[in-house]
Amino acid sequence: MTLAQAPGTPVQGVTLYSFTRAFHGREYDLEGLIRKVAADSLGPGLEIIGFSSFRGFPEVDDRYAGWFRDLVDEVGLVRTSLAVNADIGIHRDRLLNQDELIEYMRRQIAAAAKLGFPVARVQISITPDSMEALAPIAEEYGVRLALEVHADQYASHPRILALRDRFEKVGSPYLGFTMDWGATVSGFAPSLIEAYRRRGASEELLAKVVDLWNVYYEQGPPVDQTEHGQRFGSFIGLAAQNGRPDLGIDFGINGTGLFGPARVDDWLEIMPWITHVHGKFFGIDENGEEPSVPVRDLIALLVDNGYSGAISSEYEGWHWNYWQSPFDIIAGEQAVQRSAATAAGSRMITDAGEARSILSAHHAVAARA
Repeated sequence: MTLAQAPGTPVQGVTLYSFTRAFHGREYDLEGLIRKVAADSLGPGLEIIGFSSFRGFPEVDDRYAGWFRDLVDEVGLVRTSLAVNADIGIHRDRLLNQDELIEYMRRQIAAAAKLGFPVARVQISITPDSMEALAPIAEEYGVRLALEVHADQYASHPRILALRDRFEKVGSPYLGFTMDWGATVSGFAPSLIEAYRRRGASEELLAKVVDLWNVYYEQGPPVDQTEHGQRFGSFIGLAAQNGRPDLGIDFGINGTGLFGPARVDDWLEIMPWITHVHGKFFGIDENGEEPSVPVRDLIALLVDNGYSGAISSEYEGWHWNYWQSPFDIIAGEQAVQRSAATAAGSRMITDAGEARSILSAHHAVAARA
């Protein structure tokens, strides 16, 4: 932190994606989830995925948008980010061309504005040319676009640096990044190891999976897609060699595509452009800590660099952990975030009124930059 840089005060929040298992199991509908998040004090920040939460998205009528905004305000939450999609394969027989993609994204950006979200999380498949073309649309609707930096890529990856350089050239405060902590994982998630154990994987095989991941962590992120593919294949081979070929692809997907081995300070490459944060994590251990994501170091980095935007706790362990409550796990991870912010000489914002003020300033400063 420089002498002129005040410590950041990030806003605590959550993405409803964390509760996908409960949502798909019809334990909660959208309204029920929003009320549960508020009742359990997992906000005040609220992030939602458009296509998974809003029927008919990106078409949203005025009456429904009004109902949604009123609900969020009623329960004391604050809209932080709407996750939008950049799928170019929505037709069976062809891919979208550039003009069609831009129009597809325009409709989603318009929906974000109507629903009251200041940020739209954009998927990593968007190119620099497309992001540049979207800048005036984002400015028109007053919605900042935050492209998600997600494993298996990372902040210093050539593709991300190309986007950063284009953002700098365009000079629009409406173009930025979502920092996803999954790019900077420091260990194979124990909860996933437990899930494999419950699927009958031997302790010998599980130890070998962890050892292989640790080797790749020491080596750092793959230099290109060829090396990424080789790592993926090595997990498949390991499973086959140990009598569980059925687990090979699963090992590969998680070992190379979900647990990114970049180091925390890699985020400094794009820090000035970080608009929103996904606090990706996978579980909380018996000591109340996240054993595979360096949450404390990541919070310290954000605080030290003056970040006062939202952090959406993004619990990804729901994919395999069916025996623990995601609500309890997220509460535990948010406690770690708050503790880390205090240790870094700052605090997490948990009051809705203060969060609105902090986020308004966060986005206004960017717009003036």
